[in-house]
Amino acid sequence: MRESRRTSAQELGQLLRAGPFHLALRAALTARGLPLHRVQHHLAARGIKLGVTSLSYWQQGARRPRRPESLKAVGALEEILELPEGTLLRLLAAPEGAGAGAARPPARSYRALISVGAAVEGLLAGMELPADGGLHTVGHHERVRIGAAGELLGRESQHVVRAHRDGVDRYLAVHHGDPGCDPARVRVRADENCRTGRVRWHPEAGVLVAELLFDARLRAGDTYVFGYGFEDGTGGRAAEYVRGFSYSGGQYVLQVRFDEAALPVRCRRFSRSGPGAPRSGLADLTPSGRHRAVHLVEPGVRRGLLGIAWDWA
Repeated sequence: MRESRRTSAQELGQLLRAGPFHLALRAALTARGLPLHRVQHHLAARGIKLGVTSLSYWQQGARRPRRPESLKAVGALEEILELPEGTLLRLLAAPEGAGAGAARPPARSYRALISVGAAVEGLLAGMELPADGGLHTVGHHERVRIGAAGELLGRESQHVVRAHRDGVDRYLAVHHGDPGCDPARVRVRADENCRTGRVRWHPEAGVLVAELLFDARLRAGDTYVFGYGFEDGTGGRAAEYVRGFSYSGGQYVLQVRFDEAALPVRCRRFSRSGPGAPRSGLADLTPSGRHRAVHLVEPGVRRGLLGIAWDWA
């Protein structure tokens, strides 16, 4: 037992000297034997409000403290975890990813994918959620419903993901409504193997960000199946549905179903490199008669935008 403690202390000392920050924080929490909810309690006693989710992201390396209030919390953590003053804060001054092992897969930012990307990134910053959720899509089947007035009634997703790091226990879902959308009235629905966490929205941008909490904490390489949806119906007449992809890889299936009172005269699939780029890869789609639906199947998506557009009579 004594030898085990000496080894743990040696490892902690090395991590405090060389980093990276998240491994040093995790080792300090383990050495102190404090669960995250107790750490949160100690911080609250010092007048610092910080969620268990943020602490979990910090020790996983999914998020890095940057804001002044977050850095204040890190300083308090040094005291709570009985560490020499400045040890954790010094590691935050090192370049992000220094000593952190393999680099994350390349991704495109929300700003490069959708016109309201800045609003999405602002919501993420306020929730202290990482843009990279630690997941790759293996398969995604999405169904979109268009109403009698041509409005986006809602959409539902069946999603299969694989974790590329340990500790992943949630997925970030973004809903961008059509012009006139009131995100405060959009309802998030957790259908299978998940539950709804925090939900935030940006009224001017018509965008909503929702956490979907898994029923299990994944390890690197684990796959997970879950379902969720958004009930909208608050926007104006829609003329397309677009999905943005930050990463390459995985299969995507999109199905758009129309109300019999509002049938388009033409439907086409398309791709786009960014929100302001012209459409490319155009191909006509023929709606099925009885089900009034069109679909596309992309066996291996590329970073960028993929969608279906339609023309009204």
